[in-house]
Amino acid sequence: MKRLLIVIIAVGLLATAASAAWMYSDLHKPVAHSRAGHYIEIPKGSSPSFVVKKLAAEGIIKHEWPLMFYLKGTGKAATLKAGEYDFPSPITPLNALARIQRGQRRLTRVTMIEGWTRWDIARTMVQIPELKLTDEAQALQLMNDVSLIHDIDPAATDLEGYLYPDTYEFSPETTPAELVQLMVKRFRNVWQPEWTDRARALNLTPRQIVTTASIIETEAKLDDERPLVASVIYNRLQRDIPLAVDSSIIYASKLAGRWRYDGKVYKSDVERRSPYNTRIFAGLPPGPVASPGESSLLAALNPSTSDYLYYVRNPSRNDGAHNFYSNSREFETGVQALRQWERERDIEAAREKLNPTNSMP
Repeated sequence: MKRLLIVIIAVGLLATAASAAWMYSDLHKPVAHSRAGHYIEIPKGSSPSFVVKKLAAEGIIKHEWPLMFYLKGTGKAATLKAGEYDFPSPITPLNALARIQRGQRRLTRVTMIEGWTRWDIARTMVQIPELKLTDEAQALQLMNDVSLIHDIDPAATDLEGYLYPDTYEFSPETTPAELVQLMVKRFRNVWQPEWTDRARALNLTPRQIVTTASIIETEAKLDDERPLVASVIYNRLQRDIPLAVDSSIIYASKLAGRWRYDGKVYKSDVERRSPYNTRIFAGLPPGPVASPGESSLLAALNPSTSDYLYYVRNPSRNDGAHNFYSNSREFETGVQALRQWERERDIEAAREKLNPTNSMP
């Protein structure tokens, strides 16, 4: 009888050990599933058993009881948090549990591009369902809250130039106003206090620096050219030569509600009597014409030293590079070279259209 009892105890211990080993293996074994990239909601007030059943139903775990046993045995059942979770595949049950313990909210991601205007940003915001905007006018109205940057730019009439271009992530509860505030906050994080002193040393206000940077952003494609473009702007300002930049002319047309959004600058745009029309009026436009990034802000604060007054696209390169000139004669030569390249390009494109290259399927 004693031997039988020993055998029973031994078998029980072996079974327990085997179960423990299997449970350990199950909790640490990665599970491949098809829900990666899809958010799974754990509602507020969910019980531990609901959470475990939900994970099993979604295929995130294969077996319910090991994870349930683990939660009860470790006292971690109370640490589970409501949220919307994205579980990579494969993932172990314990790693899935760790995510639910940390908490996770589904975030919307949006990228605001360097050189965008507030109209571009408003159009993008309307396309984000979570923001629940009915039209662009609602978003644009929010961009009139100049109290957000009054200490930096007391002359601002809107937030143009201060909606920093970057990638933003925000929760579904974020309001449109909060997203606008987030963009301005990002600008304020980039704008260093000493930059205001640097602007003063250039005999410029922060608003004029941001305005200059916005022009640089729309004109220069290469970071190493931005300080050179800045030098051209400042040299022309010193000589009272109109800047003649298309981005400011386009901005004037947008303000007037007359921009056609086809990428072409028309005679009516060039002739529009607006202080933003830098072909007609010398000096900087009244304010920023786009959202500048950090490299353009730094270029406006630290221009190259040059005697350049002109620049034109370099036709020998396809990366947006420019050639820079100190006099109108050299500039005109550069313009003619560009026009010749454009004509040859158009002729080649027409030939390709008439005689498309045959290719094997």
